[in-house]
Amino acid sequence: MFHKLMVLPVLYSGQGCLAEGIREILERERAGKVLVFTDKGIMGAGLISLLLDVLRERQVEYEIFDDLRPEPSYRDVENICKQAEDSQGDLIVAFGGGSVMDAAKLCSILKGSEYLVNDLLANPGLGKKQIKLAAIPTTCGTGSEATCNAIVAIPEEEVKKGIVNHDMIPDYVILDPEVIRNLPKGIVAATGVDALAHAVECYTSKKATPLSDTYALAGAKLIFGNIREAYENPDNRKAKEAMLLGAFYGGIAITGSGTTAVHALSYPLGGKYHIPHGVSNAIIFGHVMRMNREACAEQLARLCDAIHPRLWEAGQKEKADYVIREIEDIIRFTQIPTDLYGFGVRKEDLDFLVEAGSKQTRLLVNNKKELTLEDIRSIYEKVL
Repeated sequence: MFHKLMVLPVLYSGQGCLAEGIREILERERAGKVLVFTDKGIMGAGLISLLLDVLRERQVEYEIFDDLRPEPSYRDVENICKQAEDSQGDLIVAFGGGSVMDAAKLCSILKGSEYLVNDLLANPGLGKKQIKLAAIPTTCGTGSEATCNAIVAIPEEEVKKGIVNHDMIPDYVILDPEVIRNLPKGIVAATGVDALAHAVECYTSKKATPLSDTYALAGAKLIFGNIREAYENPDNRKAKEAMLLGAFYGGIAITGSGTTAVHALSYPLGGKYHIPHGVSNAIIFGHVMRMNREACAEQLARLCDAIHPRLWEAGQKEKADYVIREIEDIIRFTQIPTDLYGFGVRKEDLDFLVEAGSKQTRLLVNNKKELTLEDIRSIYEKVL
């Protein structure tokens, strides 16, 4: 059977790799001007200096585009892409979390084209690479630096949707734990659990392949083994480096298999209630996996063998239960909310959630258990 897995041409990883990586990329691309995508939070924290200092040292011009809010709508992304349209540049550098990287990825196939983000929502295949892109994640979990996906909110439908186009895979990735050294614990938690969901969902996906399984399993081992330490001890750079690499591996796995019902059912939570993506995934993660347990017990048992080999003599069900309990314990340990009440979601919203969640067929078809409307309703009811 033929398997296809899109991978990245150049990866820089390790403590302090940002400076050397950027120098090499600028030389390779003969870049005289760089378009920097980031956000105002990163600008305000002064984190961007890690990048700008190298650009100044190399006497490379740059222009900053930071007018992007978290969880952006497709209109927000179109606006920032329009701002960049009139700017000449040889390379885009995305320095930020998932929203920043997704916007930069879309710009890399929009700049100089005749189509808009809205056109790509209808026909993702329209997009072609227009300008090369280097991605530098400033969180430890979205995996956007490795994927061909970009997620945008659709306000009129009160939901999020993914645009999938292989030309959006970044050309360069820099994973430097120095960038996330002072990352707030809440963001370590939310983005880390998001990355864990990528790995677990991809490993249990209907579309999983031996190639995607390799990356999903490697990512899961790194995240299960390091997320508590990265959260509890912010100065542990080895744990932070492991989280960055685990998130990256999970992102690669997405290009080969895709996520499943956790992400599908979280999209309405972000689209209508603006719950941060990692938090919305975490709230329903354990419940979806319990719903899926019988359908993917074999895969969960193999995950258990990788992360807790001392249970190797246990039965398949015991191993699957262990993995699900680990997921739930990580969410409790990192103090992520476990229900929707604090986000203004009420029981009267249940019908909307069920209808909107059931429409996320791009991801639901990957779920090993075919979820009925009653299954979906049951999952949402548990977190209301």
